[in-house]
Amino acid sequence: MYTQSFSVPDDTGQKHIKAVAAVEPPELMAKFDARIDADGRIEPQDWMPDAYRKTLVRQISQHAHSEIVGMLPEGNWISRAPSLKRKAILIAKVQDEGGHGLYLYSAAETLGTSRDQMLEALHSGKAKYSSIFNYPTLNWADIGVIGWLVDGAAIMNQVPLCRCSYGPYARAMIRVCKEESFHQRQGYEALLVMMRGTDEQKAMVQDAVNRWWWKCLAMFGPPDTDSPHSAQGMRWGIKRVSNDDLRQKFIDATVPQAKVLGITLPDPDLKWNEERGHYDHGQIDWDEFWTTVNGHGPCNKERLSTRVKAHNDGQWVRDAAQAHARKQQQRAMKEAA
Repeated sequence: MYTQSFSVPDDTGQKHIKAVAAVEPPELMAKFDARIDADGRIEPQDWMPDAYRKTLVRQISQHAHSEIVGMLPEGNWISRAPSLKRKAILIAKVQDEGGHGLYLYSAAETLGTSRDQMLEALHSGKAKYSSIFNYPTLNWADIGVIGWLVDGAAIMNQVPLCRCSYGPYARAMIRVCKEESFHQRQGYEALLVMMRGTDEQKAMVQDAVNRWWWKCLAMFGPPDTDSPHSAQGMRWGIKRVSNDDLRQKFIDATVPQAKVLGITLPDPDLKWNEERGHYDHGQIDWDEFWTTVNGHGPCNKERLSTRVKAHNDGQWVRDAAQAHARKQQQRAMKEAA
């Protein structure tokens, strides 16, 4: 499950210290720029500027953190799913999100950052993850809306990442996008079923859409004019489409789907602009977005503490796996001797 545009800086505790740009070897920089200009791929063994490497580590690790933390809002509903079918679907979906996180941590590790370092940054609160997961899932309709809108926004954001200039990230995203497409379809189908049900069920769906719509629009990140990393990310081929263009594509695709569902999107300014060929929309509450990003949303503390507890509770599994690996290595060395 993807998230807001990963142009949000991690909290390093050094916000007021101005970064000093590294001086890169001109010949190597020229070769790197030429490959980027030719729309080529950068692989782990290739030379890359330090700023490119750091940008990728921040973006991919934030993406991985978001997949892992994103398991929590839906995982809460596995035991409360309304049927065995819905329970099985939700279990598979949450497992997929965990797998996505592992793919992405592996991709980030190819840049020289260890998984332990990334997890420490997450658990200490220094690293960011998508703000969308810091809101509560109040009823079953929320699970359908997360599948339809949150995963729908994820797909819109992730498909261009399949053409990212960094090879391991791009290849990981191919499988992630295929699975996210299933997540979006099952969420929409779950809402279709509810909208054919009782008036109470229809009201639940509309209420969930009202609560999640604006948060999903904010997932694409701040406007391009307020997103300091976007221009450089696009220059390097890490980011392929701007925040505003992705948001517009999502709105244009979602409005017809909402009409089929029979729900109303909670934006009185939402209307088709014939001249632009797109839907106009109202203003996003960016104050709420930044409040949540900076750790003061309704579920920030709960999500992080739950994630840390799960990690600590699973230490015995990691210890057992390492002990088994050492045993296998010792056996192989003895047989080879």
